[in-house]
Amino acid sequence: MPAPAQASDLTQLYRQQHQWLKNWLRLRLNCSHSAADLAQDTFLRLLAKPEPVQIQAPRSFLAKVAQSVLSNHYRRQKLERAYLEALQHVPAHVVPDLETQAILLETLMQLDAVLERQEPAVRQAFLWWQLEGLGHEQIAERLQVSVTTVKRYIIKAGAQCILLDDSLGSL
Repeated sequence: MPAPAQASDLTQLYRQQHQWLKNWLRLRLNCSHSAADLAQDTFLRLLAKPEPVQIQAPRSFLAKVAQSVLSNHYRRQKLERAYLEALQHVPAHVVPDLETQAILLETLMQLDAVLERQEPAVRQAFLWWQLEGLGHEQIAERLQVSVTTVKRYIIKAGAQCILLDDSLGSL
C-alpha cells in the first residue's frame, strides 16, 4: 500500500495531468479507448511503486512511464497476433477454450518478459534451441561462441523459465 503522501501526490498528479496523458497516448494510438486504458495503466504503475516517486517534470516523467506501458501494449498485441495465427494451424478439436487461451496468452506474456530481461545472446540461444531445434554446435557457430558458452546460455534462460513456472504454479 502506498504511503499516504504518495497517494495524495499521485491523486494531484492524476487530476492535473490525466487528460494531457490521454491526449498524448491518443496521438500515438489513434484510439481514444486504448489511450484511456493505457493512461489508467500508467497511473496504476506509479501507484504500485513501493517507494514514493519524486517528480520534477510531471509531463516528461509521465511520458517516460507511458512510453514503457505503450511498449508493453505493442509487445502484447504482437504476441497475441502470433498466438492467434498459430491457433489457426491447430485442428479445431484441440483448440483450447477461451479461458484457457487467455491463461496461455498471459503465460506467454510473462515468459516473453522473462526472456526479454536476458542478454540478447542468452535469449537468442535459448529461442534457437527451443523453437528451431538447433543443436549446441549450430548455435555456437551462429553466435560465434564456444559450445560450453551456448550450454551456459541455455541453462541460464531455462532456469529463469523454471522460476516462472514455479511462481505460476500448476494450471
